[in-house]
Amino acid sequence: MERLLPLIVVVPLLGAALLAAAGRHLPRQAGDTFGLLCAATATALAGAELARGPRPVVSWLGGWTPVHGHSVGIVLVGDRTGLGLAALASLLSAAVLVYSWRYFAEPPRRTPGAFPAMILLFQAGMAGFALTGDLFDAFVFFELMGVVAYALTGYRVEARRAVQGGLTFGVVNSLGGYASLLGIGLLYARTGQLGMAQIGRRLDQFPRHDAVLTAAFVLVLTGLLVKSAAVPFHFWLPDAHAVAPTPVCMLLSGVMVETGVYGVFRVYHTVFAGPGGVPAADARRALLVLGVLTAVLGAVMCWQQRHLKRLLAFSTVAHTGLFLTALALFTPKATAGIALYVLGHAGTKAALFACAGVLLDRYGSVDEHELHGRARELPFLGTLVAVGGLALAGLPPFGTGLGKAVAEESATPLPVLFVLVSALTGAAVLRAAGRVFLGAGRPLTDDGADATSGSGEEPETEGEVRAVPPPMVAVAAALLLGALAVGTVPALADAVARAAVSFTDHAGYAAAVLDARPPGTPSPPAVGWTLPGVLLGLVSAAVAVALAALALYRPALVAPLRRTGPLRRLQSGHIGDYVAWTAAGMGLLAVLTHW
Repeated sequence: MERLLPLIVVVPLLGAALLAAAGRHLPRQAGDTFGLLCAATATALAGAELARGPRPVVSWLGGWTPVHGHSVGIVLVGDRTGLGLAALASLLSAAVLVYSWRYFAEPPRRTPGAFPAMILLFQAGMAGFALTGDLFDAFVFFELMGVVAYALTGYRVEARRAVQGGLTFGVVNSLGGYASLLGIGLLYARTGQLGMAQIGRRLDQFPRHDAVLTAAFVLVLTGLLVKSAAVPFHFWLPDAHAVAPTPVCMLLSGVMVETGVYGVFRVYHTVFAGPGGVPAADARRALLVLGVLTAVLGAVMCWQQRHLKRLLAFSTVAHTGLFLTALALFTPKATAGIALYVLGHAGTKAALFACAGVLLDRYGSVDEHELHGRARELPFLGTLVAVGGLALAGLPPFGTGLGKAVAEESATPLPVLFVLVSALTGAAVLRAAGRVFLGAGRPLTDDGADATSGSGEEPETEGEVRAVPPPMVAVAAALLLGALAVGTVPALADAVARAAVSFTDHAGYAAAVLDARPPGTPSPPAVGWTLPGVLLGLVSAAVAVALAALALYRPALVAPLRRTGPLRRLQSGHIGDYVAWTAAGMGLLAVLTHW
């Protein structure tokens, strides 16, 4: 079965190559169908590997297995968490291709296969990053994912704002990538290894960590934290979402940012978590501080937005903070909770972006104020947005609610942060849904305070759509049903709990990769609905509904939430500012790690 593992990456890569070579000679529909078949095949392969059993699948490409602990071969490691993320990335890529069916006004001239080819390349980068067991290969796959994402963000190259957003995305993420490469170089200089398991086992032989190892930790994590949009590395994300085509936003917020979070903890647990690595207390302190900052700032900024795509982008920033905060506890239960949260969040967030895309193409705007009451004619779409807002707020039995409940049980202070952040981001979506689909509240005039209102946007379809294309709404509904299934299928929660145990097992990972020994079988944590978890989910959903109602009918009572001028000015749109914040973030991470 290990021979099937590389196909999860190879199938979309080959599909992209074929579309790039022959796409111009194919009808557009044929190219889209072929791309969808490739994405679906990779999804099925990942699902088949997941169903095979709990033992990790290790595949040394070309038979270049280690000799005396040394290897120059490329290794893919299909443990439960990595395979799950690869399956999620492939499934969401397939959903995006269905959503994009004859979506854009016109493909690039003479290259009708370009868009599905880039989606397949993006999928291959994400799947490869999730499965690789080698740090340098992880960097290569991450950069492949990044380069394609820059191009997809600036897909409408004739628009100045799209090019600017793509450049900002590219510059900031490239800086993060260079930092990671420097860190990988330091680790290679220290251990002579590039494999995660080999580096981790070699570091285990050192008596304690030193400044070089701390520098490597900071540099490697900088690139991953940039991609995961953690504060203060997050500035590129809202700007990119504001200009990227809607299907691309579905992938960026639905799975790419989560892939960055996965990378942070995959690298920590396999490389730095041993006795000669970075002490857990140091790493926990750094990631907890960044996580709390990210969650609070993202939620506050989410509430400020009237541009619907930016609102959802800041919501992603806020939830990234929650993921970091809980995962920094380094416990299997918190890890299992966040894995469920990520699955539910991927379906919910992608569905909300899909709905925003329908509004853009129907009305040429994603401005909450300008759309006041105009979408009353789309009650089903409004229902989907409202349900998505409640899911973001952690309403049971959605997967976001189950993941939130399990994570909250991992540490006493977490429920306060999780309830407040979930409620505020859910409230922002519910407020927008009430204003746009019900015409609730009084119409607001443009006060000129928000330069990125979302009005006057170019539709991404050929003209404004009069009847909403069925695939666009069907994909949004299916994604929300998927988020619901995450919270209501006990077998899935049990599988995630078992995966979380092996994900945090530093020695077990090295034994599986280097010694072909199966990891131990410690008892998985109890993962499921509990009465406190259900009550906290209901509380955060109720707070979200109350905040949204106050914003619509008693705005003076929530006016203090809008007094965040300094925070808004930080999002300046200038690449130089963002580069400075990236450098400052590296310094902050170093100080927090070496405190």
